[in-house]
Amino acid sequence: MQIIIIGAGEVGYHTALRLSREGHKVVVVDRDAEGIRKVNEQMDVQTLVGPGSSPLILREAGVDQADMVVAVTDSDEVNLQACRFARILAPSATRVARVRSEDYLAFFEEVGAKTLDLDTVINPERELTAQILQFIAVPAASSVADFAEGRVKLVGLKVPAASPLVGRSMAELHPKGGPSFLVAAIERAGKSVIPRGSDVLLPDDVAYVVAREAALNDVMAHFGLQSAQVRNLVVVGGGAIGRLVAAGAAKRGVKVRVIERDEARCEAMVEQLEDVMVLHGDGTDLSLLEEENIGAADVFAAVTDDEEDNVLIALLGKKMGAKRTIARVAHMGYVPLVSTLGLDLVVSPRFAAVGAILRHLRRGKVLSVAALKDEGAEVIEVLAQETSALVGKPLAQVKLPAGALVAAVVRQGEVLIPGGATVVEPGDHLVIFLLRKVLSKVEKLLTVSLEYF
Repeated sequence: MQIIIIGAGEVGYHTALRLSREGHKVVVVDRDAEGIRKVNEQMDVQTLVGPGSSPLILREAGVDQADMVVAVTDSDEVNLQACRFARILAPSATRVARVRSEDYLAFFEEVGAKTLDLDTVINPERELTAQILQFIAVPAASSVADFAEGRVKLVGLKVPAASPLVGRSMAELHPKGGPSFLVAAIERAGKSVIPRGSDVLLPDDVAYVVAREAALNDVMAHFGLQSAQVRNLVVVGGGAIGRLVAAGAAKRGVKVRVIERDEARCEAMVEQLEDVMVLHGDGTDLSLLEEENIGAADVFAAVTDDEEDNVLIALLGKKMGAKRTIARVAHMGYVPLVSTLGLDLVVSPRFAAVGAILRHLRRGKVLSVAALKDEGAEVIEVLAQETSALVGKPLAQVKLPAGALVAAVVRQGEVLIPGGATVVEPGDHLVIFLLRKVLSKVEKLLTVSLEYF
């Protein structure tokens, strides 16, 4: 595919890096020459210095040949204007824009994004909020992703040293009559691998487990993890993410407290949020945290605009006894590093935005994409087409490349954890774990098989 990315900030940079490694033809446009220089140093893509909202610059970037235009600058207005011109200059191209303004987002929900020349709106804050709320729903997991409208869960489970599964091979994980699940991948030393039957679980591995939503608690108990319901949430930071998380958690019946140092923000939250206690104070103030008994929180989330403060605040909460801790960091490259500090969940709105963009770039009937912390791996949900090489034969006979695994099959609402004898039918939803290096091969399998001709 030929893709124009407008904006060489972190979202644009990492999207371009990911796509260039996958073999797409990428052009990156930014008016900042320094940002373009960094792109040129790190990846093999075309670049252009200039305003991405300019029709002249878009033409120079080859917009008339583009399959997709992704506008992810820090300016909503620039992103929207770029997509408007792209619609005129390249009507068949898919247009994706990052939009942060709540006013704009509310208007799009009212009238529809397509009426304003957009195919998809990406909002990092909402994407990140969804991740945090998923974590709150399954607090024993280090990551959660939903597929098939929530009927299938992909959860990252950090294997405790006391887990009864430590030292067991993949072939020995499933007890008779126990919960049905599949370990799709193991993350060890920062790298994800698809395990074979003889591979064993080690302490501190992160096992990416695919299971039915209804069986999730049993699966976590099988791994030796507790899955007590979250009843008490403390959020430090009353910005867009803090407000969205607080509102979403309160709707689920969670007792929520928000700590915010800006008085005007506090007043606004009191007006906007129902069933949420708003506290004016500094989240780095140890005496305030002790006074509010932070150690009793089921989940303690630091989501201020300062990533260094967030790490410090989350570590303080962990030390004080909070059961689960979350820290928001801005830079995507910091996520793996900060994750080693013992925090339960480290999230980045930019990482969430890149994952959202990927959903619209995959070939075949791709319904959802979840990118893992190891950028070399992802999970996709696809609609099995009659023309696909995956359809009509047992999975054991499908020539899936090494590095890809069908982790779940959803058929007419029923979730199947597949084995080698499972036969995929047209219309099935497939949840597939894959390493980036085999993505193109999997995409070919998902589209048209040679036998179809």
